[in-house]
Amino acid sequence: MKCWILLVVLLGAAPPAADNWTEFRGPSGSGHSDAKNLPREWSETKNVVWKAPLHGRGWSSPVVWGKKVWLTTATPEGKELFVICVDRETGKVLMDAKLFDIAKPEETKKFNSFASPSPVIEEGRVYISFGSYGTACLNTETGKPVWTRTDLTCNHWRGPGSSPILWQNLLILHFDGYDQQYVVALDKKTGRTVWKSDRTHDFGTQDGDMKKAFSTPVVIEVGGKHLLISPAAKAALALDVSTGKEVWRVTYGSHSVAARPLVGHGMVYIGTGTGKDLVAVKPDGKGDVTKSHVAWTAKGFGHKPSGILVDDLIYGYPESGGLVTCIDAKTGEKVWAERVGATGHTASPLYADGVLYIFAEDGSAVMLQPGKEFKIVGRAKLEATEVCATPAIAGSSIFYRTNTHLYRIENR
Repeated sequence: MKCWILLVVLLGAAPPAADNWTEFRGPSGSGHSDAKNLPREWSETKNVVWKAPLHGRGWSSPVVWGKKVWLTTATPEGKELFVICVDRETGKVLMDAKLFDIAKPEETKKFNSFASPSPVIEEGRVYISFGSYGTACLNTETGKPVWTRTDLTCNHWRGPGSSPILWQNLLILHFDGYDQQYVVALDKKTGRTVWKSDRTHDFGTQDGDMKKAFSTPVVIEVGGKHLLISPAAKAALALDVSTGKEVWRVTYGSHSVAARPLVGHGMVYIGTGTGKDLVAVKPDGKGDVTKSHVAWTAKGFGHKPSGILVDDLIYGYPESGGLVTCIDAKTGEKVWAERVGATGHTASPLYADGVLYIFAEDGSAVMLQPGKEFKIVGRAKLEATEVCATPAIAGSSIFYRTNTHLYRIENR
C-alpha cells in the first residue's frame, strides 16, 4: 500500500485548528476537533452563552473564523437566499444580507432546505454555495461579494446538499442533479472555471431521481498524487484534483449519497446512499476497482448523517430509529449497536475531548465514550423542533443551529 494521508484544507498562516471551524465537519472534514473542556450537558438555562435568532429555513452548518460565525438561510419557498454573520463573543448579528433572488425555485421536499450546503472559510474570504441557485465569494471584513456565479446549472429538484471545499487555489463543488451530474473546480480568486468533470459512469437508469447525490468530497494523497474522493449516485470516483480526470471508480447500486467519506487505516470509507452500506476501498487502484480494491462492506449503516472514525472504530447511524452502530474499521465487523433514545438524526456526529457528540432532530443530544463498550456520558436538550445542521466546534464552544436560533454552548 502506498503512503497516503488526508489533506487538511487550510491555506496560509491560519490560527490554531481548535480556534476555527472552516467547513462542513471541520478543518479536516472528518468531524474531529482538538478542542478541550467542552460541555457534556446543556439546556435552555444551562451552559448557553448566547442564542441568536435566525430567520428563514436552512440546514447549513456554521463556520467559524476569528471573531465571526457565518451561515446561510433561505425563505422556506426558496425565493430569497441569505448569508448571516454573527459576532462570536456576543451573538450579535453583524450582517444579514440577501445574496440571490430566485424567481422559480424547484420543488424541494420537506426533508431538505434551500440553504443546506455549508460555507467554507479561510483568512479574508468566505465561500457561499446554494448549489445551482448561486455561488459567491465574500470579503469577510466588508461582507461584499468578490465574485459570484449563477451559471452552474442543474435541476436539484429536492434541493442542494453538497458543500464546497477548498484545495490550494481551487473551490470545488458537486452538482449531482436530476438532469445533470458533474464536479466543477473554480479559481477561488476569480470564480472562473478551471475544470469541469461530467459523471460518465453508467447509472443503469434514465430516472433522474436515481442519479441524485448530496455528498461533500475529500482530498487525499496517494503515492504523491492528490485525489478528490467524489461520491455520486451508483458510484464513487477518484479524480485527479488538479485536472478533474478520473483515476478510479467503485460502483454500487444505490443513489442519494449524502455522507462525506472517511479516511484512515489505508482505506477510504464511502457511504452508498439509500443502500445504507459502508464500503472500505483501498485507494491505490486504477479504473474500475469494485472487484479488486473493496476490502469489506458493512450493511445497514444509514445514508444521511456521515459516520465518524475514532481510532480503530467507525460509528454511524441511520436517519431514523435512533440506533447507533459501532464497527471495526479494519474488518467491517459489527462491535455493537445500541439505541440512544431519539429516533430522528440528520446532523453528523462530532468527536472532541474524548467524547462522541450525536445530535438529534428534536434538539436533544447524547454524548458517548468511544470504545468497544457502549457508554453514555452525557445528555442535553434544547427547545427546538428541527435540528438538521451539524454543529461547529471552536475554542471551548459548540455552535449549534436549530430551526429558530444559533446557540453558543460552553461550560459555565
